[in-house]
Amino acid sequence: MTHPPIPDHQHGPAPRPWATAPTTTPAGSASASAGSASIGSASIGSASVGSAPVRSASAGAGAGAGAGVMAAQSGPPTEAEAHVFAEMVSRLAASVGSVVLGKPEVIRLALTALLAEGHVLVEDVPGVGKTTLARAIAASVNAVWRRIQFTPDLLPSDVTGVTIYNQATRGFEFHDGPIFANIVIADEINRASPKTQSALLEVMEERRVTVDGVPHPVPRPFLVVATQNPVEMDGTYRLPEAQLDRFLMKLSVGYPNETIEIEVLRGAGAGRSPDTLEPVADTALVKQLISTAQRVYIADPLYAYAVRLAAATRTHPRVRVGVSPRGVIALTRAARAFALTAGRGFVLPEDVKALVEAVFAHRLLLSPDAQVRGITPLDVLREVIDTVAVPMPAAV
Repeated sequence: MTHPPIPDHQHGPAPRPWATAPTTTPAGSASASAGSASIGSASIGSASVGSAPVRSASAGAGAGAGAGVMAAQSGPPTEAEAHVFAEMVSRLAASVGSVVLGKPEVIRLALTALLAEGHVLVEDVPGVGKTTLARAIAASVNAVWRRIQFTPDLLPSDVTGVTIYNQATRGFEFHDGPIFANIVIADEINRASPKTQSALLEVMEERRVTVDGVPHPVPRPFLVVATQNPVEMDGTYRLPEAQLDRFLMKLSVGYPNETIEIEVLRGAGAGRSPDTLEPVADTALVKQLISTAQRVYIADPLYAYAVRLAAATRTHPRVRVGVSPRGVIALTRAARAFALTAGRGFVLPEDVKALVEAVFAHRLLLSPDAQVRGITPLDVLREVIDTVAVPMPAAV
């Protein structure tokens, strides 16, 4: 799946009707204006990752200053908060992009999913960097990560953990499984049986695992990056719709171009890998970023626009099952985080349009006739985007 060009609205004022009234910075938050110009005591140097500027600063200084700026506010993010958020996401993107070369749009979407507290399904052929992407994100935020290789004989308890009787204490103890990590790589998820796949349903939605009637919360932030190979389907089990709906986005890394692939070869010879990355943030800062993203303002016409996009998929003649209300919630949640990566505390229609394919495509079930004709969910969504009227600022 190719991803549409991602709009960059970091520079220049956006239409004010999509934003709330200008927010004043409370007294005692003078650090906000300083934070928007520099992160900690380090000077900001510029480079580029995709369309977003990259700022270089130490992880410790950046984390401290950024958290201070964002923690000082309530309500929709101020311009200073949004600016600091974008700076930090740019540094994370630069770190991940140093090992996942030539894929700035995929990286930005994956970071958007992390900051929207969603999960990512990466479907692509072997060897294009699916696992490297997840490992690079984990290394960049200094997170605990685990990898689960899904096979037909994998049991649900191998994922979630098990309760074992301890003879020394004469009591039962819970031994957690690999799902108890900040970032979990579910490699080749479609090779496990439906029974094992279903073990992920509760934890992906509620961020907890219930074993023997006792709930066990997983750490935050929590991101599942599941991979599957669309080519070798022998011995695989198709993911059920209920589980597909749990994924915020479905992404495809794709093959690199010739120039990037040559650079990949150079990096492989030099030992470039996620293991060599230095953290540029920590999990505490990521939780601050997530909290800030949840405060981003969405105007009512944009809520209506998201609903109309989903409704258009439900009535489309080539669609058997359209996007559910959970899918609409996922779209608006992702749009909040996506807007902040561009340095804005409010969502624009372009943010919603840029995310529709990644968020909606895997939630569509096409009619048998459409499948026979070779029509894809992306074809349907592009038609929907073209036909559903975009709300104009003057209507707000």
